[in-house]
Amino acid sequence: MTVLVINSGSSSIKYQLIDPVSGDSLAKGLVERIGESTSHLEHEVGGESFELDQAIADHAEGLTLVINMFNTHGPSLAEAGIKAVGHRVVQGGKYFNKAALITDEVQQLIDDLSPLGPLHNPAHLKGIKVAREMFDVPNVAVFDTAFFQSLPNESATYAIDRAVAEKYQIRRYGAHGTSHQFVSGQVSQMLDREDLKQIVLHLGNGASASAVVNGKAVDTSMGLTPLEGLVMGGRTGDIDPAAVFHLVRQAGMSIDEIDTLFNKQSGLKGLAGDNDMRQVWKLADEGDTNAQEALEVYVHRLIHYIGAYTAVMGGLDALTFTAGAGENDSRLRERVCERLAPFGVKLDLEKNSVRSKEARVISTEDSAVTVCVVPTNEELAIARQAMEII
Repeated sequence: MTVLVINSGSSSIKYQLIDPVSGDSLAKGLVERIGESTSHLEHEVGGESFELDQAIADHAEGLTLVINMFNTHGPSLAEAGIKAVGHRVVQGGKYFNKAALITDEVQQLIDDLSPLGPLHNPAHLKGIKVAREMFDVPNVAVFDTAFFQSLPNESATYAIDRAVAEKYQIRRYGAHGTSHQFVSGQVSQMLDREDLKQIVLHLGNGASASAVVNGKAVDTSMGLTPLEGLVMGGRTGDIDPAAVFHLVRQAGMSIDEIDTLFNKQSGLKGLAGDNDMRQVWKLADEGDTNAQEALEVYVHRLIHYIGAYTAVMGGLDALTFTAGAGENDSRLRERVCERLAPFGVKLDLEKNSVRSKEARVISTEDSAVTVCVVPTNEELAIARQAMEII
């Protein structure tokens, strides 16, 4: 019994064949540069990698080639027992508080929500439409925003005119919800407690924080779009909205130019010249003052949210790091926990220095807060949610 998980981008298809019970990944791959003169497909199975370079006109041709890769190099899709195709969808708006079986109506709603997720939903739809035609099994949409539909109104509501907010669906939707739900659930299992007050820090190129009480999200850093919140690889995170007016009036910039500036040329890239945290550390170690300041700003924003969410929840039991930098950057975790030392947070430096793909506790036994590292697995979460739906 398996689920084929698809994350369709505007010019890419990321896929993985997963056993949702064991959590094993049987094969995975990526189709890149769809629609360009030379496209690339890489299929990984059994520790081997198989590649193909040729022009791939569209997502239909891309998925056809993926199926050929399975048939040629395995595992055989005919024998894999595929029960569903699970699709990552970033924006589910106010309509979806859990995964949904993709019907024509659901597909239309995903399309209707494109103005709220213009970079993502149209791209997801390309994969959804093709997969529904190619696979004779249920297709399920798993929404990044679903976990945050439980946010209380005091957290989800922006203080703007109610009529405008209602008409244009302006509220805090959050993002990375599939990851936050999966990781917070893993922490509850690991600590054998359901009544936890948790903060999860998803620190990849995109970065977000969530506050989770008794398994339900009560706050999150990303808002109407994934731009709000923490400092990210290329995104500003929190910024005074009047900066937009200022740049229009004083710099003569267009809305599209500001959109590109805030979403792709800011964050670590804007401050240090590189959006890769590893490279920023390298520059900082070499004495680059811009990179050093970028790290200080990055950590300051994390501390800001940790403090705020601890107050919102009325305490904190577990602080968890996940995603690329969160899972692998021991120096970043150490710097954050140093700032939290006055509140009784004690990091076990030896445990923190260990590189592992296993969920683990890295704080001392007498730490006031349990500090964890939990590798996220959004594909597995999508596979399991897809099975729950069907």
